[in-house]
Amino acid sequence: MLNRDYRFVDELRKVPISMELDDNRQYVKELFDNCSDFVVRDLQLQQSVRAILFFVDGMAKTEEVNEAMKALMILEGGERFIDEISESVLPVSQIEKVDNYGDLLLSVLGGDTGLIVEHNNKALLMGVRGMEKRSINEPETESVVRGPREGFVENIRTNTSMIRRKLKTPHLKMKPLIIGRESNTNVVVTYLQDIADPAMVEEVMRRLQKIDIDAVLESGYIEEFIQDSAYSPFPQVQYTERPDMVAAALLQGRIGIIVDGTPFVLLVPFVFTEILQTSEDYYERFQISTLIRWLRYLLLFLSLLTPGMYVAVTTYHQDLLPTSLLLSIAAAREAIPFPAVVEVLIMEITFEALREAGIRLPKTIGSAVSILGALVVGQASVQAGIVSAPMVIVVSITGIASFTIPRFNGAIAIRMLRFPIIIAASLFGIYGILTALMLIIGHMASLRSFGIPYLSPLAPLTGSNMNDILIRAPLWALKERPAFMPVQEHTRMSNALPDEIMQQSGQRGITISHDDDGDKKNQQDHSDKDKQDKEES
Repeated sequence: MLNRDYRFVDELRKVPISMELDDNRQYVKELFDNCSDFVVRDLQLQQSVRAILFFVDGMAKTEEVNEAMKALMILEGGERFIDEISESVLPVSQIEKVDNYGDLLLSVLGGDTGLIVEHNNKALLMGVRGMEKRSINEPETESVVRGPREGFVENIRTNTSMIRRKLKTPHLKMKPLIIGRESNTNVVVTYLQDIADPAMVEEVMRRLQKIDIDAVLESGYIEEFIQDSAYSPFPQVQYTERPDMVAAALLQGRIGIIVDGTPFVLLVPFVFTEILQTSEDYYERFQISTLIRWLRYLLLFLSLLTPGMYVAVTTYHQDLLPTSLLLSIAAAREAIPFPAVVEVLIMEITFEALREAGIRLPKTIGSAVSILGALVVGQASVQAGIVSAPMVIVVSITGIASFTIPRFNGAIAIRMLRFPIIIAASLFGIYGILTALMLIIGHMASLRSFGIPYLSPLAPLTGSNMNDILIRAPLWALKERPAFMPVQEHTRMSNALPDEIMQQSGQRGITISHDDDGDKKNQQDHSDKDKQDKEES
């Protein structure tokens, strides 16, 4: 039995391929005893050469396996050595030779087909993978109005090819890893060699190689291992389903982590301001992108502070409200038996429950249940005198504002922090809210993501990067990569063309020739032709 202190692959790499075919067959069958999906096929080649072929049913492409078997069975004399078979016999484009069971069985369990020929201490791996996989569709979590409609899938090679299609350069590197004692999950670390900081690449590889876990079933497993502060509610690793987002991040000097079996690719390092940025910001005109960013910042604060401010104002600071509004709120709350903080918590918990129910239910009824449930529960609660009408409005505004945060993991952090702020507001009013905000900002300032300050470029302040934080400057004005990112090359574009167009007065086009004499000459030619036609008639 394998020692569980070692990984499956590392242990089997110590076992060489035997020269005796019977020993190899017996070893493989004992290893995969009671595995009905593992197929071992005996072959009798010409000139009394024996071989065994083995693959996982459902993971290898059956048609190509049959073609390989057919080619092996018509061997002529002399081609019994594994090198000759790989070079001149098999009709397979991807062939690899291995001399141990670790590399052999790992690839077979990944979908390849293994071949061992008698009297050879090497085995052949044929790349004939044919697993069923989901087709490429638009990502549901990051939909855009303008932009690519393709998203990652669960197949790691499909995902790497989608990134390669965006960045057609030999500088795009993809380093493979295997993580998980039992799952042996394929992981690829991707980066641009001429841009990314080698020290950061080395640190990412070091953290990944030190992960020791039974299985990696989703990229979230890796995220929790490699993040700098595990107890912080704020995400320090970005995930995305969009290849264009990964390509843009790599061009900034960041590093991508692709995990087999999940459509979510991890990106490091990650700073807080990227929670409010989307790929569509760079596909639309910069004026509207800037306005939408301002709106997102406003809605972020509304999502975080609106319930707490309502509790603080209605409980301690009624003098801050206009008299007419104060009388309206007091009349609405007159028959309510609970204090404002209990009222807020009831509605917030109910709203979160409806949101969770809408996610877990089938899509055909999930949205209807969440919308109708909110309407029915809110209206019934007001009529029953459990909550007031202003409270329903406050919770609705808070929920809508939280939906506008582009990054789901960022929205989760805001949703969690909303409740401590409500408690602080109920105890100390606006002073409690300010104290909670200072604690939150202080905590964020202490965070790092692979050595990068979490509030960069706001703290420490980097003025050269503010043209892509509070505003979205024109693309040609974003000449430099973020200064807080340690990269090898900071300049990413030339703005010579926009400068030239502006120097030439741009839309007036004073350098474009409009030949009035040519127009007069064309008119004269037409007149002469009409005169000639009349004379001929």
